[in-house]
Amino acid sequence: MTDQELFSQSFLAHIVELRNRLIRCIVVVLVIVIGLFAFSNDLYLYISEPLRAQLPETSTMIATDVASPFLTPFKLTLVLSFFAAMPFILYQVWAFAAPGLYKKEKIIMLPLFFSSVFLFYGGMAFAYYAVFPLVFLFFTSIGPEGVAVMTDIRSYLDFVLKLFFAFGLSFEIPIAVVILSWVGAVNPDELAKKRPYVFVLCFVLGMLLTPPDIISQTLLAVPMWLLFEVGIFFGRLVHKKNPE
Repeated sequence: MTDQELFSQSFLAHIVELRNRLIRCIVVVLVIVIGLFAFSNDLYLYISEPLRAQLPETSTMIATDVASPFLTPFKLTLVLSFFAAMPFILYQVWAFAAPGLYKKEKIIMLPLFFSSVFLFYGGMAFAYYAVFPLVFLFFTSIGPEGVAVMTDIRSYLDFVLKLFFAFGLSFEIPIAVVILSWVGAVNPDELAKKRPYVFVLCFVLGMLLTPPDIISQTLLAVPMWLLFEVGIFFGRLVHKKNPE
């Protein structure tokens, strides 16, 4: 058997394995969707609580599209099912990539995978419990007098999902810094010297990723900067073990 034939067989085997792992991920997400479907409305009530708590007694949320009362909670269920399946999905990614890693690389990569899940969930929790109450209090209190605040349920879901992704991804900064330090792409000590620029960049990103209010921008920018410092701390440990 020629080298080309061996390569073709190996490549095909990897494609088949990747397909199988993708199918497992899809099946797990669908199983979670089926399990959560009966609670779609309850989940939406929970997600919308930070806004509903700030609405005047005479106001309520509304649905402007005919299908929104069904499709909006269902969309939320799909997204939450994907989030809930994230540990399993990342494990499948890890299991697919692990055979090609050295033992030393496995020791580092496995904690990074699960730390990334924890940080993403942490970012979402921070957005829901710390950011949403302040943001919605701000939005509902600055409207012109005589204007009733009655938010469309679909618009609200799009808004909070955007913030969930923004905070979830921003909380991955330590993982990014550690990985870049580990592979030698950056030097943590050099990054530490650029703190003033990073601080400004965090506020610029906060402005781009959040609604146009100073509260949510600051509540995203400050944790990003603090997480950058955490990434530098752990990046130094990894960089010392893997010098250029």
